Amino acid sequence: MKFSRRDIAKHLGLAAGLTGLVGAPLARAMVATPKQTEGPFYPPTPHGETDVDLTLLEGHTERAVGDVILVRGRVTNLDGNPLVGARVDIWQTNHFGRYAHPDDRNPAPLDPNFQGIGVTTTDESGQYGFKTIRPAAYRLTQNEDSAYRPRHIHFKVAHENASELTTQMYFEGDPLIEGDLVMEDTPEDQRASLITTEVEDVETGLPLHQFDIVLA
Repeated sequence: MKFSRRDIAKHLGLAAGLTGLVGAPLARAMVATPKQTEGPFYPPTPHGETDVDLTLLEGHTERAVGDVILVRGRVTNLDGNPLVGARVDIWQTNHFGRYAHPDDRNPAPLDPNFQGIGVTTTDESGQYGFKTIRPAAYRLTQNEDSAYRPRHIHFKVAHENASELTTQMYFEGDPLIEGDLVMEDTPEDQRASLITTEVEDVETGLPLHQFDIVLA
């Protein structure tokens, strides 16, 4: 049986809100989402699996350890128009604070059931969606007095009619955001656009984080 993209999205609880906002012009120009560092741990190729559900690998019966969340958003240009077919990559630490990357020397355990990376393209209204787990904070070095990085999810977004963007998404209420070295490199008046507020998804009951992205 062949499933459509929308069938898959509905199964993952990602369909809510995918059809809203179509063609709705905005009254004023948008501000581009600020860039942030890619970091050293983008998962190396080849990727074993890169679909929109990072919590369950093909052929596995156990899901990834951690709190399951949904991440959804809309990719637009500076005029507020949806960018159809934009590629959206995300990658992040697992529940224990470790990346699925051979150069990550964090002694925290790997999770054999966590995908670590997801890749999708935006639909006709510029929407994307992922099912993942809440990432953990981690020390920048293994020294006990090392600073921690806050919980975050890396994003890389590309479209043929816009500049590629690499940035990071954060979680409201995380005390580690204040003083974070990466966030301090972002203009103060733009930081709020990278911080998401958790709400309950009406279809699945899962925590939902809306992260809209504006490409220059």
